[in-house]
Amino acid sequence: MLQDNVFTGIIILSGIFYGSLTMGLAALLGSVSGTLVARVLKYKPSDINSGLYGFSAALVGVGIATFFKPYFVMWILIIAGSAMAAMIQHFFIKREIPVYTLPFVLISWLALYFAGLYYPDILVDVTPTSVNEVNNYDFALKSFGQVIFQDNLVSSACFIIAVFFSSPVAAVYGLAGAVLASFIAFHLSYPAMDINNGLYGFNVVLCAITFAGTSLKDGIWVLVATTCSFIVSLIMIHFGWMQLTFPFVLASMGTYYLKKAY
Repeated sequence: MLQDNVFTGIIILSGIFYGSLTMGLAALLGSVSGTLVARVLKYKPSDINSGLYGFSAALVGVGIATFFKPYFVMWILIIAGSAMAAMIQHFFIKREIPVYTLPFVLISWLALYFAGLYYPDILVDVTPTSVNEVNNYDFALKSFGQVIFQDNLVSSACFIIAVFFSSPVAAVYGLAGAVLASFIAFHLSYPAMDINNGLYGFNVVLCAITFAGTSLKDGIWVLVATTCSFIVSLIMIHFGWMQLTFPFVLASMGTYYLKKAY
């Protein structure tokens, strides 16, 4: 959730454990693996202590636990994928290029591609469900939850509280972005089930949190980033591409450099 606050991290981790013990353990294993690799390779201590080598690694852990069956190989993939995510993160940190959660996206895409190609039996079978109405209470909360693959209201509420604890303005911006994105998706007649589960809002939430601030200019940059992210999400969903947090990464990188230029 892009917050450098230990208590925020504890609340978020608690929310993941509430949603799934396996995912909670996977998040811990991923974060520890990424951080250990950073320490062994002697990356900058201040970056390690800020969690810069653990957040994408933790997402790799939860992502693999979401898409892969809980076989022994899943835990091996988490360790290997998290280590690789930390090294990719370092590559960009050294060059001062803000790629946010791109390492997580790249590792997850690769893992899913090769598993689907050679070992489809280890992937989770997804059973589609459908509803016809949008629940006005669910989608706003679940947009926060889907940032870390959680679709239950308690975990989602934990994430909002966690962000609010660290940065109230970021939480408000994130919630507003989730509501707006979900309403637009509804009026564009996208599937109600996907809207309810926050699938159109979680990238917007991350963009809103990233550029949140108390000035009018901050609000403008939030609008730019969230709009771009939402458009990229719609394009990827239209073509059936797994978006993960790529729309957030692309929109935030573009907004970052645009903001820097001005």
